[in-house]
Amino acid sequence: MSEGSAGVTYECMRCGTPVTVEELSRLPEIKCICGFRVFRKARPPIVKQLKAI
Repeated sequence: MSEGSAGVTYECMRCGTPVTVEELSRLPEIKCICGFRVFRKARPPIVKQLKAI
């Protein structure tokens, strides 16, 4: 794996369980412990502020 994907965390859309890329790569199929197969990339709680023009 590349260095950029080391800290990437995904979370299940149904139950919200956080899963790392390493844990997903070890599994035979991409599936959460609840059985759901849809994940989203977890975003940090940082609010970006843009300067108005």
